[in-house]
Amino acid sequence: MRRVLLYSVLLILGLAASQILPHLAGDRYSAMAEPVRLATMACLAFIMIHVGYEFEIDKSRVKQYGWDYVVAGTAAFFPWVFCAAYFVMVMSPAEEWASADRWKETLLVARFAAPTSAGVLFSMLAAAGLSATWVFRKVRVLAIFDDLDTVLLMIPLKMMIVGARWQLGMVVVVMLVLLWAAWRYLHRWRIPVSWPYVTAYAVVITGACEAVYVGSKLLSDVVAIHLEVLLPAFVLGCVMARPSGVDLHVDDTREGHQEGPESPAEQRVAAVISGAFMVLVGLSMPSLGGKATDGGAVGPGWIMILVHVMLITLVANLGKLFPVLCYRRQAHWRERLAVAVSMFPRGEVGAGVLVVSLSYGIGGPMVTVAVLSLALNLLLTGAFIVIVQRLIRSAAAAPATKQ
Repeated sequence: MRRVLLYSVLLILGLAASQILPHLAGDRYSAMAEPVRLATMACLAFIMIHVGYEFEIDKSRVKQYGWDYVVAGTAAFFPWVFCAAYFVMVMSPAEEWASADRWKETLLVARFAAPTSAGVLFSMLAAAGLSATWVFRKVRVLAIFDDLDTVLLMIPLKMMIVGARWQLGMVVVVMLVLLWAAWRYLHRWRIPVSWPYVTAYAVVITGACEAVYVGSKLLSDVVAIHLEVLLPAFVLGCVMARPSGVDLHVDDTREGHQEGPESPAEQRVAAVISGAFMVLVGLSMPSLGGKATDGGAVGPGWIMILVHVMLITLVANLGKLFPVLCYRRQAHWRERLAVAVSMFPRGEVGAGVLVVSLSYGIGGPMVTVAVLSLALNLLLTGAFIVIVQRLIRSAAAAPATKQ
């Protein structure tokens, strides 16, 4: 578990720096934020290319993937709805409960709780030596579908704020084309798969997504085409052909083994990039900026903020537990619970939701609680992975009849 501990420390260091640097650097920090964001996306693209590289699709089990998508949809939907209801019913005055504007803002901010951080999750599970387990194989599908759902559901939420725009429809079209390509050309494209090339692919994907965003913003600075690198990078990994005669999962039970090519040099680079990604995810967290309460009060105000943070974190993670009720014929209840707990880590995608919320002028205690809750989930990522590891071990030792 040394690698898991190391990654946890790197996350914490990045998170601490995200709150300290704005005060130390002042106005200069805004110039640092954009390179950090781009570096984070490039590292995520590298990780997701390797995830796609090892991904397998059984085309004879289409119905199973349909059910997986439904389960992943609940893992994105329930935390979102639970947190939105909490923000309105608990943190808002009773006279605002029926306010359409209040619900619009709340539904957008609460979306932070929906997406599992795929990059953080896969790196952590691999570091714990769990890549060969049923839990990892199932989580790999659910987490990707979970993030896909988050991107798709952001479209109607943005429409509620700015109205129907053609740019939002373009995002859906591009995503459908990418998913079709992954299905149609799975592991058929023979291109280099060594780390210098994968790094270049990741940089190109990040640059292309950013170019589309900047270009669309020139057409409309209200609604831009914002493509997350996660899906394009994953699809590229899916269509990349593998060397013949190579068992990709031969070393997956080794602690610290990352997804991607098996050679020691490839594994070292993958581990370094995963570690850098952890720091960058922490650095990507929005700064609190002293907006804890509308009046900027501390003391009792901060105490209530922290209470809300604990409760909203609990509510958000309870919303991820639906997979425990599924897959009863495939796995022990402990493994199903391990799948649900694996979906707890949040990170760069949730932070992106909060950045979008801030760009629309949404602020106040609700956003502060969301940022702190996201940070708390990041801090707990290592603990979540330890729980998953123990659940898997206990399931292996449990009698087969006790499902």
